[in-house]
Amino acid sequence: MQQMIFATKNKGKIKEIKAILSDLPLEVLSMEEAGITIDVVEDGATFEENALKKAVEIAKISGKLTMADDSGLEIDFLDGKPGVYSARYLGENTPYTEKNAHILSLLKEVPQQKRGARFVSVIAAAFPDGKTLTTEGVIEGRIGYEIKGENGFGYDPIFFVPEKGKTTAQLSPEEKNAISHRARALQKMKVLLQKEWEGQM
Repeated sequence: MQQMIFATKNKGKIKEIKAILSDLPLEVLSMEEAGITIDVVEDGATFEENALKKAVEIAKISGKLTMADDSGLEIDFLDGKPGVYSARYLGENTPYTEKNAHILSLLKEVPQQKRGARFVSVIAAAFPDGKTLTTEGVIEGRIGYEIKGENGFGYDPIFFVPEKGKTTAQLSPEEKNAISHRARALQKMKVLLQKEWEGQM
C-alpha cells in the first residue's frame, strides 16, 4: 500500500484525517510517524499559500505524496479574524480554553445575527514529481455564547452549527467528519486523487 504523509503534528487533526481517508488505498502517516521533525514556517497570506508550502516542503524531504492543510476560523464581527492566524492567535502556546474565552469576551454583547463565522480548510497535495493540487472546504455557523462540548479540538467548543443545534465539540467524531470544513476539502481532494491515479493507469 502506498504511503502518504499528512504534514501535521496535531494529534486531533491526524485522527480526523485518517478516519476521513480510510477508504483510500493509502497508509496515512503523520510527520511524527514518518520521523520528520522539521517545522515549516507558515508565513503565507492565505490558507492556500500555507497549505501548499507545507505539502511541497515535506514532499521534497520525504519523496512521498504529501498532503497538508491550513485551516482557521473567520469571525464576521472581528473582520475575519483570527483567519490564517487561528493557530497563533494570542500566541501559539496559549491554550484554546483561553483563546475561546477571549473570543467570547470580545463578542459578549454582540447579538446573534452578528455572530456569523465559518471554518475554512484548504487541503494541498504535493507529489514527488512537483505536481500540486488544492481544494477548499467551508462550514458556516456562528459563535456561541459559552464553551460547550468535549469532542474535537481548537475552536470547536465555541463554533455553533445551527442545523445541528450544537457546537462542533458536541458532535460525535462521525457527525463532525460528515460536515466539517476539513472533511469537505478532503472529500474534494479524494475525487482529484482518484482522477490522478486513473490517468496514470
